Amino acid sequence: MKYILQIFSGFWNTLRYRAEDVISRIDSLASGIEIDKVIIGWSTDASLYRQLGSWLHGKGIQMLLWLPIFSEVRAELQPDPAQDIFGKAVAAPSTQEGETFHFVCPSSGRNAEIVKDTYEQFFSGCGFDGVFLDRIRSQSFEAGISGIFSCACERCRRAFQEKGVNTADIRKLYEAQKDAFFDVASWPMDGEFLLENPLAQRYFEVREEIVADAVSDIAGYFKSKGLLVGMDLFAPVVSRLVGQRYPLITRYADFIKPMLYRRTEAPAGIDYEYALFEKSVPGARGKVRPPMDLAFLHTQLDVIRNIPCAKYPGVEINYDEKLVWTDPGYIRESLAAIREYGFEGATLCWDIMNAPESHTDAVKAVSRI
Repeated sequence: MKYILQIFSGFWNTLRYRAEDVISRIDSLASGIEIDKVIIGWSTDASLYRQLGSWLHGKGIQMLLWLPIFSEVRAELQPDPAQDIFGKAVAAPSTQEGETFHFVCPSSGRNAEIVKDTYEQFFSGCGFDGVFLDRIRSQSFEAGISGIFSCACERCRRAFQEKGVNTADIRKLYEAQKDAFFDVASWPMDGEFLLENPLAQRYFEVREEIVADAVSDIAGYFKSKGLLVGMDLFAPVVSRLVGQRYPLITRYADFIKPMLYRRTEAPAGIDYEYALFEKSVPGARGKVRPPMDLAFLHTQLDVIRNIPCAKYPGVEINYDEKLVWTDPGYIRESLAAIREYGFEGATLCWDIMNAPESHTDAVKAVSRI
């Protein structure tokens, strides 16, 4: 099985690692696993990527730029912010060091241009083989009800209206029903949930369409430049809570990295997102919160194999006592399950530079079997 390594090089104006250190780390892993691609970003220090890219290409490994799209956008450029249906700015809770998950409007052409211009200004001459699009979603229950009911700025209200949904009606329905707005008629493990109220259901569908349209525009731009396009996605069972419907959003993807994070207590952690849903709308009926066991992992892998592009499911191999409580056994179990499906590979998330040696040894052990 081939692997993608993910490396967080720092925020826009910071740099965490020297090229020599990154190369040394990758080289130490290459003797035990087959590395296909390296995703790295999003520091704007070009010297890191030029030196690393030259080394990677000499090894036959592709380098992709880790690029956030609708969150962590360069604040100094004042992107058009996300707004909820109540006319308020969407909260930006700080969940990890330096990260606020501050989401911007997905339907803003200006925001799309910021993404494209950022690539051209800082990264176009660095030797990247492709881009890895992160934060291609709406806010989740991380920001409470406000996050789920966004974006609903004037542009997005028009986009909703063009698709047959009046956001004023959504607000009225929610104010009348409160938690019951989110009553679930069915929630199968493939994430194709059905809400009791048809208007509430249609709201989520249009939200997905708006996000997918914006992502298609940005992905199409990069593909027109001859670049590979990878996409970071929530696990199928919770993806629709953040405006990601796999058949829609993956139209321009060369590969996807579903975040099958069963032991992450942070955004994209599957159980974490379930818990936020339960906390935000405790009175909603029909919610389903399955155990994060191996059988559940297989339900997600079953969905992913139907997507017509390359698949590299993501497994968290970092460790943090509070945020990411992984262990070698969990990593072996997850990677062995992925290998059973014959996918192109797996992604080691979310910063290989900080993965404990016991965890990378577990990856090598799976490769030896």
